[in-house]
Amino acid sequence: MSIKQRTKSLKARGSEFADSNFQLKVLSNRAEVRSEIPVFQERVTSSGLKEGIQPKEVEIFQINIGKLCNQTCAHCHVDAGPDKKTENMDRSTLERCLEIIIKHNIPVVDITGGAPEMNPHFKWFVESCYAANKQVIVRCNLTIIMANKKYHDLPQFYKNNGVKVVSSLPYFSKNRTDSQRGDGVFEDSIAALQKLNDVGYGKSGTGLILDLVHNPSGAFLPGDQAELEAEFKRQLKRKYDIEFNALYAITNLPVSRFLDYLIETDNYVDYMNELSNAFNPATLAGLMCRNTLSISWDGYIHDCDFNQMLELKVAAKNQHINNLNMEELLSRKIVLNQHCYGCTAGAGSSCGGEVL
Repeated sequence: MSIKQRTKSLKARGSEFADSNFQLKVLSNRAEVRSEIPVFQERVTSSGLKEGIQPKEVEIFQINIGKLCNQTCAHCHVDAGPDKKTENMDRSTLERCLEIIIKHNIPVVDITGGAPEMNPHFKWFVESCYAANKQVIVRCNLTIIMANKKYHDLPQFYKNNGVKVVSSLPYFSKNRTDSQRGDGVFEDSIAALQKLNDVGYGKSGTGLILDLVHNPSGAFLPGDQAELEAEFKRQLKRKYDIEFNALYAITNLPVSRFLDYLIETDNYVDYMNELSNAFNPATLAGLMCRNTLSISWDGYIHDCDFNQMLELKVAAKNQHINNLNMEELLSRKIVLNQHCYGCTAGAGSSCGGEVL
């Protein structure tokens, strides 16, 4: 079966490109499509890191509390959607996360999904983290605020709990946003941003942080982050009177639906070559995998969100939060594969935008 036939077969079964073993087969050149780029680990070693990429103290505890989402975005690396009701973190797992965060004095809790707000324990968890004096980040897709009356209070809820809101908005135009995230998404996103502005988010002097995330709509690297931020601010203010704090330009990594897209459009080899050619060793010191732990909805520990989606667990004996050993985790080596080129290309890429 060819690689294109395999992706079509996966889609026909409703699993799209969620087969992590097959994704790793592609990335490791064990499938029909082959990208003859250097092994990423070898690039790291030749850059002077003979021991590989090693972690620092954990500053960010990132938790994917569920793949359930009200959207099905074309480039989603999480493979999230309305059909993911069973892949939602339960209360006991969240309680264990809270226990770890407090015990190890981890300052930042980064809550993502799916649409994390659709987890039934979401508000309890945010309130608990806030009560523990933690900085809470919520990765909000914006449209969830408009999706149902029960979510209309989210802007005020975020404000009450000091949440830093990070929201995806691929572009400041309807066509480019809707082509990536679905019809009607742009209008709902604008309405949600206006509601966030109404309670003070993105406004100077309020301390309520609203950051936006931009990622390209095709098989190419994002533009300069500072230039994009200035243009987004100008256009959104002029057209919709919307204000926000910062924009993150994030590279699309060859994982899940975006990997599917690359293969379907015959862009996989060219894109991997582009990432490899843009490899920048200066980004290695600031990679998010060094100060972050990424927790899946079922409690397994990963070096980053992308490794999580490839089911690449941490290189440690204890890989689940029920048996988390912080000393062991701080002495591990980060698990690497070819998709890591996406975080080290150009100015680098992380959940907080450019690395450099």
